[in-house]
Amino acid sequence: MSTSGSGMPYMLRSGEGDALWFLGSLATVKTTGAHTRGALTIVEFLNPAGFAPPLHRHLAEDEAFYILDGHARFRCGEDVLDAGPGDFVLLPVNRPHTFLVGPDQPLRALQITTPAGFEDFAAEVARPAAERRLPDPGPVDPAALGHAAGRHALELLGPPPQH
Repeated sequence: MSTSGSGMPYMLRSGEGDALWFLGSLATVKTTGAHTRGALTIVEFLNPAGFAPPLHRHLAEDEAFYILDGHARFRCGEDVLDAGPGDFVLLPVNRPHTFLVGPDQPLRALQITTPAGFEDFAAEVARPAAERRLPDPGPVDPAALGHAAGRHALELLGPPPQH
């Protein structure tokens, strides 16, 4: 990411930022704790149609999504939240959650975690993305994902939801 040091203003244009393949989705890192005094991380995700992460919970951070394009059904504890363009979803720390992207189109969303730190987990399990478009060309190693989650205050609680 071509940005100034901590505490300095910077701008990333559309499509700019470190691009990673993370769990079969394209993640473009927009800002990290290094630039926000540890306050937050923002990643633009492009999740394929039908994508769902494993049921999990964050032990140290709140996770929020601002939906840019597409639709997803979020589950947080017993709550079900259907979200589309312009919607904001907050998933509080320690609450088990997941989501399922609609079957008809990818989901493009800003993922915001506070405090920062999600970027370290993503960097550990992701691969650099030479091309910034779906589909992801490689597999996910479930064992490596579980070990990395434990090192970064995340718990994997179950499989992704089915359609």
